[in-house]
Amino acid sequence: MKKIGLLIGLGFFLVFSGFSQSNFVRGEELFMQNKPREALVFLELAAAEDPAHVMAFHYLGRVYEQLGRLDEAIATYRKILPRAGAETARIAFNLGNAYFMKGNAAFAEEFYTQAMAEKPVFAPAYLNRANARIKAGSLKDAVADYEQYLVLEPRSPKRPEIERLVAFIREEFAAEERRKLLAEEAARAEAERRRRLLEEVSASLQSAADDSQGLSAGTEGVQGYEGEFELE
Repeated sequence: MKKIGLLIGLGFFLVFSGFSQSNFVRGEELFMQNKPREALVFLELAAAEDPAHVMAFHYLGRVYEQLGRLDEAIATYRKILPRAGAETARIAFNLGNAYFMKGNAAFAEEFYTQAMAEKPVFAPAYLNRANARIKAGSLKDAVADYEQYLVLEPRSPKRPEIERLVAFIREEFAAEERRKLLAEEAARAEAERRRRLLEEVSASLQSAADDSQGLSAGTEGVQGYEGEFELE
C-alpha cells in the first residue's frame, strides 16, 4: 500500500509539473508572438504554480507592462527580484522601466543602479538611468551615464541623438556659467557704486561738519554786555 501511495503521489507530481511547464511554454510562445493578452492567462497560471519560476514572472511582468497594467508589473517584478539569481540585472532593469513609465524617476534610477551593480556592463541600464536623471534634473550625472553608455555601445544607432543632447546640455552649463559670471560682475559693480556713493555722502557730511565747527568757533570770542548804554 505504501508503494502504491508513493506511485500515486509521484504520478500527481509529474502531471502537475507537466501542466505547470505546459502553461509556461504556451505563455512564452504567445509572448514571443507578441500576443500579450493571450499569453497573460498562461503566464499567470505558471507563476502561481511555481513561485520560484523566474522567467514566468519575467514574462508576466512584461505582459502587464504591454497591457498598461504598471502597478501589477511592478508587484510582479518586486516579488521575484530577491530570488532572480542570474536574472537579477534584467528584472531590476525591467522594474526601473516600469517605475519610469509610472513617472517615478527616483525609483527608476534606484533599480537601474541595482541592475548596473549586478552587471556593470549592462549598457541599456546606463542609457535609461541617464533618461531618469534628465527627468529628475540631474543633468551632470545624466551626461556621465550617456557617455558611459556610448563607451559600452560605440556603434549604437542612438549615438548621434545622444551626442546632440550631451552637446546641448554642455552648452546650457556654459550659458549658466556665463550668466553666473555676469551676475557676479553686476553685483560687484553695484557694490562698488554703493561704496562710492556712501563715501561721497560721508565726505560731504564731513565737510559740512567742519564748516559748522568753524562758525561756532568764531563766536566763542564775542563777549556779552549787560546794562544800559548812556550817551554823554
